[in-house]
Amino acid sequence: MDLGEYFTELEEGEAARKRRLAREKSYEITEYLADVEQQFDEAVQGDSLFGSTSPSIFVGRSSYPDVSAGVLAPVADPEHAANYETSSDWYRSGYTISDVFQARTNLLNSNQRTNVHVADEWDGFTGVQREVAIADRPVDVEVGLDGPVDIDLDVTLEDISTPTGPRATAKSAELTENPHVPRAVEKTLSDDDWRAEGAMNYLYNRGFDVYDINTILSAGALGETRQRKLVPTRWSITAVDDTVGKFLRGSIRNAPSVDETKVWYNEYLGNHFWVILSPGDWEFELVEMKAPGSIWNWKDGDYLVGSDYENNQGRSAYVEETAGAYYASRLGALEYLADEGRQAKVLVLRHVSEDYWGPVGVWQIRESVRNAFSEGEPGVAETFSDAVTEIAPRLPISMDRLRRTSEMAAGLQSSLDDWGAGG
Repeated sequence: MDLGEYFTELEEGEAARKRRLAREKSYEITEYLADVEQQFDEAVQGDSLFGSTSPSIFVGRSSYPDVSAGVLAPVADPEHAANYETSSDWYRSGYTISDVFQARTNLLNSNQRTNVHVADEWDGFTGVQREVAIADRPVDVEVGLDGPVDIDLDVTLEDISTPTGPRATAKSAELTENPHVPRAVEKTLSDDDWRAEGAMNYLYNRGFDVYDINTILSAGALGETRQRKLVPTRWSITAVDDTVGKFLRGSIRNAPSVDETKVWYNEYLGNHFWVILSPGDWEFELVEMKAPGSIWNWKDGDYLVGSDYENNQGRSAYVEETAGAYYASRLGALEYLADEGRQAKVLVLRHVSEDYWGPVGVWQIRESVRNAFSEGEPGVAETFSDAVTEIAPRLPISMDRLRRTSEMAAGLQSSLDDWGAGG
């Protein structure tokens, strides 16, 4: 359908899509946190054993290379432990911001201060943590706690990737069952000279999603044996998105271009995404527009706007303005193009509205872009310029500001209307 009809359909379907959008800050989380604190008080009394089923791990980045490395396990509902692990299922289940906070604050982070250089160490607490990470399903664990649980459930801006719930220092840990490790993971572990990048791409090609791979990487279970080390969770998420993205970009380098300009739209958790694919060699840009009152722009006033860009040669340095969101959104676009066997110039416009009141992590960006391509038909425009021009009135900033921010929109022709209100 042409872009005009596409916009009409979007507007008519707005009410249905709003059911997935956290439109107002939910205060149900406050009552839930009080319940969680009571559950932890009842489950753990001082120095004691904590038994549960661990779906994942967490590696901090403070004081690197001596980091806090922990096993995550729910204090209640251990039979559904897998539901507490970040995955694409959260998007498919329509998790709200409150749902995400509830899932994460129910996880006890039993941790020890550990040096990241673990090499081939599989004993003690470090070994248990690594076994949990490489298993393909949650593992029963028993943790000896050294002191009381720290019931500090404040979520801050530092919790961008994987905020967790209460913490406790662990003095010991033991598996109470044998974990099941997939054959592909065993293969990467057994090869002493396999570089981490190659192992990541191998696992991805064997059907592992990036969520599984970043947990394995975080546990220091990838790479040349002597060089293996724990990777802070926040870093591992971006590292996997970037590595797999580069692999996919290489796979389409000689592919034919898409033959028309298409526009997809998606919205989730107060984030609105426009994804434009247009004929040409690979280019990619993410432009973020953050509303006053949203989690990343608390001050009253104007929108915060930033962007990062790459041409068909890729980037030589880490992005400066959009951080992990860049690599997560780029991955979603590259996966679609690789499936189609095409390349394109891609512009992703992300509007972070004031409805995004709490940080849930870059997974929601990755899944929003991924699913934009599969949920409904795209709109079609004559040219890239036409697509941007027609989307512009639906953005919270002016076309002029978009041109001043965006590398890909910079050369588009202006009109007098572009100099009006809106930023």
